[in-house]
Amino acid sequence: MTCICSNFETRLVKCYCCLIIGSVLNKPLFCSKTSLKPVCLRETISFSITNINLAKNKLLQWSKQFKEITWLDSNAHEDAYGAFEGLLAVDANSDILVRRTTGAFEKLKEYQKKTNDWLFGYLAYDLKNSVENLSSTNFDGLLFPNLFFFQPKKVIRIRKTQVDFLYLDAHKQEIEEDYSNIFNSENKFETAGISENVHIKMRIFKDDYFRRATKMLEHIRRGDIYEANFCQEFHAENTVIDPFIVYSKLNAISQAPFATFFRRDDNYLLCASPERYLRKKGTKIISQPIKGTAKRDPEPKKDAVLVEELQNDAKERAENIMIVDLVRNDLSKSALKGSVQVDSLCEIRTFEQVHQMVSTISASVAENENPVDIIKDTFPMGSMTGAPKVSAMKIIEALESFKRGLYSGAVGYFTPNGDFDFNVVIRSIVYNAKKKYVSFSVGSALTAKANPEKEYEECLLKAKAMREVLEDV
Repeated sequence: MTCICSNFETRLVKCYCCLIIGSVLNKPLFCSKTSLKPVCLRETISFSITNINLAKNKLLQWSKQFKEITWLDSNAHEDAYGAFEGLLAVDANSDILVRRTTGAFEKLKEYQKKTNDWLFGYLAYDLKNSVENLSSTNFDGLLFPNLFFFQPKKVIRIRKTQVDFLYLDAHKQEIEEDYSNIFNSENKFETAGISENVHIKMRIFKDDYFRRATKMLEHIRRGDIYEANFCQEFHAENTVIDPFIVYSKLNAISQAPFATFFRRDDNYLLCASPERYLRKKGTKIISQPIKGTAKRDPEPKKDAVLVEELQNDAKERAENIMIVDLVRNDLSKSALKGSVQVDSLCEIRTFEQVHQMVSTISASVAENENPVDIIKDTFPMGSMTGAPKVSAMKIIEALESFKRGLYSGAVGYFTPNGDFDFNVVIRSIVYNAKKKYVSFSVGSALTAKANPEKEYEECLLKAKAMREVLEDV
C-alpha cells in the first residue's frame, strides 16, 4: 500500500503521513515519492557542544556499559567525503553474526534490506572466500566471527559544535536522561584489570620472514603476480588489557582519520586506521587506497625531505599505481559505464607516525544499485591484497603464518538511505578478552624491486605505535 506523501524527511528518518495513517491501519506504508522502503523510525534531537574532544571522551566513557559498541572518530582530519567528527552506536536492537563465509554477503544483503536502518559492524578479510573460490586454513588465535553487524538502539553523532541523538522511537524518551548522564554528570565505570607485563611475541622471526618474502618475490619475478601485500602477526597470550585505556593511548599517538573502537561482547578492535576502503554518498562511490610509507622526523626540515623522497620514490609510486589500477577495475563492476576516474594520484598525506602515499578513485552507480553488492564487488581492499587480486590472495594464504581475520577487513556503517563508509583495518590491536589473546599485524607491499630487509623495517615502523601502547599499559 502506498501513500500520497510529498515530503519524506530522510534526516529524521520519518515520513509523518505514513506514520499516522500506518498506525491507524496497523500496517507499514510505502512512500510513493521516494525509492525508500519503510524504515525503522528514529527520533532526532540535537544539542550544542563547546568542546568536541571532551564530548568524545565522555561519549566513549559512557559507552562502556554496553556490549555492542562502534565508535568512529575522524580526529579532526579534513575530509571531502566525511559526515561527522565522531559517531557512536551502542546497544543492539537486532544483529547478524556469520561465522562461515559461505553466503555471507547474501545474508548481510537480506539483513540490510529488511532492517533498512543504521547498521554498524565489520567484514573480516576472510570473506574473500565468499567472493572467490578461496580458503583460509592458517592459525587463528582470535576466533572472531567473519561478519557482524548490529542495528543500534542509540546513535549519537558529533558534527562541528552539535551533537545529534538519533534513537529508535521505542527509546526516544531516554534521550534527555542520556544527554544529562553523558555531559552533565561525573559517572564513572569500572575498568578491567591490567596485566603488569604484556609480552609481545612474533608469529615468525626475521629469518623466516626473509624466507617467505623471498618465495613471494619468486612468484613475482616469474610473472604469477605483480604485487602482493605480505603480512605478519605480533601477539600476546594469557594477557588482560583494558581495551578503553589501550584505545585511548593508541588514538592519542596516532590521531588517525578512520579511528575505531569496536566491541561485541568479549571481542574488541582498537583501530588507528589512516585508510578509507569504500564510501558511498548518494550515487557516488569513493575508494582511497594507501601504498607507500615513510617515517617521520621530529626536525621539520628533515621531515620535509622525507616527504619529498617519498613523493619521488619510483618503487613506492609503482606500488600505488598498481593498486589504483586494481581498484579502478573493482569499482567498474558496479559503476556506470565510463564513470570511473582517478581524482588524485600518489598524494602525500602526513600522519602522526608516518607519511603515506594516498590515491583517490571515484565512480558513479545507478540509484537502485544495492549497497552490499557494491562492497562485495570490491572486497577485500586492493591495497591489502595485490595484483592480480585472486592470484595474490592465493599466494598470500600459502605464505603467511596466520589467519588475518578482522585485520585487513573493514569496519563501518550503513545509513537508512543506503549510503555507507568503511575503513581498512590496519594499525590496529585486536583483542579476545575471553581467550586473553591480543594481536596486531602489519604488512608491506612486495614488488619486483622490493628488498626484504627494507620491507621488514617498514613492518617494524608500522608496528611501533601498537607495540608502544601495549608495553606501556
